[in-house]
Amino acid sequence: MAYLAWRWNDLAAAEDALGDALLKALERWPHDGVPRQPEAWLLTVARRELLQSARHQGVVQRLAEDPAVRALLPREDDAAPEPFLVANPIPDNRLRLMLVCAHPAIDRAVRTPLMLQTVLGLDAQRIAAAFLVSPTAMAQRLVRAKQKIARAGIRFEEPDPADLPERTHALLEAVYAAYGLAWERLGAAGGEAAFSAELATEALYLAELCVALLPADAEALGLWALMLFCESRRDARFVTTPEGSECFVPLHEQDTARWDHAQIARANGLLREAAKLGQIGPYQLEAAIQSAHAQRAITGRVPWGGIAQLYEGLLQIAPTLGARIGHAVALGTAQGAVAGLEVLDALPETEVRNHAPWWVARAHLLEQARRWPEASAALRQGMGLTEDARLRAHLWRKLQALQAAPVTDTPA
Repeated sequence: MAYLAWRWNDLAAAEDALGDALLKALERWPHDGVPRQPEAWLLTVARRELLQSARHQGVVQRLAEDPAVRALLPREDDAAPEPFLVANPIPDNRLRLMLVCAHPAIDRAVRTPLMLQTVLGLDAQRIAAAFLVSPTAMAQRLVRAKQKIARAGIRFEEPDPADLPERTHALLEAVYAAYGLAWERLGAAGGEAAFSAELATEALYLAELCVALLPADAEALGLWALMLFCESRRDARFVTTPEGSECFVPLHEQDTARWDHAQIARANGLLREAAKLGQIGPYQLEAAIQSAHAQRAITGRVPWGGIAQLYEGLLQIAPTLGARIGHAVALGTAQGAVAGLEVLDALPETEVRNHAPWWVARAHLLEQARRWPEASAALRQGMGLTEDARLRAHLWRKLQALQAAPVTDTPA
């Protein structure tokens, strides 16, 4: 998809052509067998679709001298084209297309969603859930962005080195968003698990490529470190019960023996490299928070006071809702539940009333304060807003434990 869009200078047309090629593959491959070079087969069919569409629109003659069109014209070797992955490595083209999506002429709010759809293959519904908007609204934004690319004649070319910094933020944000979407569904049932695992692997690889593209960018290093810290705990997030079901395990309760300590060491090394550059940013601070959590594998304790301080630094740069909730939990654990609850309760009601993490964090702090009925009520709210069945089961078990707690205890 990235290769076709890059060569044809039209995202929408490339999507349509690739869709037609995939449909033909679904029709023919079960009968004819999978080609020896499936990527090349898809590209050959897709570019023919692009040319056919162009002929219908009467533009081939007008663009006959355009190098992009000449590159798509059928050649004598179309029957056995050069292996695509050798001639045109996909990851490089993906990064190039992501940088096109980060063009200053495209609305900043839609740059990351556009990358997620066109480069990483996520549909509008998945993207909308991540950005807390309706699928219809997200689909309309994406269509308008593609129309803007075509209408404004945005050139599909690599930006000059001087232009890279202003596009870097959107590039890193898209890679992190892709990993976050995958992380939430890793280990889920059915085909969702395979999709999420592939997306997580692709996002990690793109993070590594970002570091190769931007070796002196501390935030690129910080993002890769952050993702590696998360990835190191993949096998510890869920455990299988004797009954065969999967049980979610919160970070502070995970068995550190199940963490990938080689990945943790690599992430810490990347974080040290980033620190030497003296360019503090949110990804580095988030990675530092994860590094602090990883210290439990060595000391047996979580340095909640230090984590609260790191969150305070993060809030000065990127005061997101997630960061504010994380700060409240760290502060409440380090200094007492009341301090954390004050921070949580100060957040705007319109932002948190339908946000499951806020209710779960509030239940956690209320439990620490021994305010059992309020904690139970908050947990019920959190359960109602949680879609993942494994997380709901975990919250249900916590709720059962809370309801069994003595009601006569004096609040702390």
